[in-house]
Amino acid sequence: MARFDKPLEELQNYLPDRAEPGDFDRFWAETLASSRQHALDPIFTPVDFGLHTVEAYDVTFSGYGGQRIKGWLLLPRQREGLLPAVVEYIGYGGGRGFPLDWLTWSSAGYAHLVMDTRGQGSAWLRGDTPDSELEGGNPQFPGFMTRGILAPATYYYRRVFADAVRAVECMMAHPAVDRSRVAVTGGSQGGGIALAVAGLSPALLTNAVKVSMPDVPFLCHYRRATELVDTHPYQEIVRFCKVQRDQIETVFATLAYFDGVNFAARATARSLFSVALMDDICPPSTVYAAYNHYLGEKQIRVYSYNQHEGGQSYQKLEQLRFLAAQL
Repeated sequence: MARFDKPLEELQNYLPDRAEPGDFDRFWAETLASSRQHALDPIFTPVDFGLHTVEAYDVTFSGYGGQRIKGWLLLPRQREGLLPAVVEYIGYGGGRGFPLDWLTWSSAGYAHLVMDTRGQGSAWLRGDTPDSELEGGNPQFPGFMTRGILAPATYYYRRVFADAVRAVECMMAHPAVDRSRVAVTGGSQGGGIALAVAGLSPALLTNAVKVSMPDVPFLCHYRRATELVDTHPYQEIVRFCKVQRDQIETVFATLAYFDGVNFAARATARSLFSVALMDDICPPSTVYAAYNHYLGEKQIRVYSYNQHEGGQSYQKLEQLRFLAAQL
């Protein structure tokens, strides 16, 4: 894949107009208020996966609509005082897998909560959280991009983003965690979710998230993405609009409530982004649209010859250094 998007010097100054609904903040305030009508009720159950330096806990908490959401909490076994914490969200189609899949942050001395993504977890890592309590809501193979897309109230990511905020509150409720030192992160879909939480954090979390680290984030600048690349998952939206020809504007009116560009404009957490200039899944201009609108202090790492894999371990090293300096 050669470079297909704007040149880097144009990307660095790419600041598209935002299509923001007038009731954006009210919609999300009401969404989270509705979720908080259900007791968070975090449960941390010790589990044995043969790890000698890390304590592992099976996590359950109440997310959107009171539905019980799964996750893992990993703590360094040797620790003193309250721990800085990382809440991580998962890429598209993946689930929480096993604690063995998530050892970096606890090994570096952080409390680490991995949130299972409702309904997902059947494409590359297994998941355990259905999308609803109804029969047939079990974890499924993608897609999810057009589930409930004809109205913001029914769109799939309304539930996911509300779950993600509740996951931060779950982490802050644990007695080992310093709630004033919490970061959110994730790659691709996980990066888009982390960006949404960072944008919701200042007004809607009891203690705001201090650091966000969106890695090659998905769920940003939807219309440009669908017009620029023919890859999945954005192609799910394209295929829907190809058939539902009279619903195109309705689709993008819904997506405006879930666009990382609009969340970025509200986010105040110090942030480290990454972008890959040959990424044909999350095009560079969609990442820069969010980055350039990001309100808080920010940095970005650029991987010139990479596709959607981005920096991989190189970026993880950058995140470790960045987070050590911030928290």
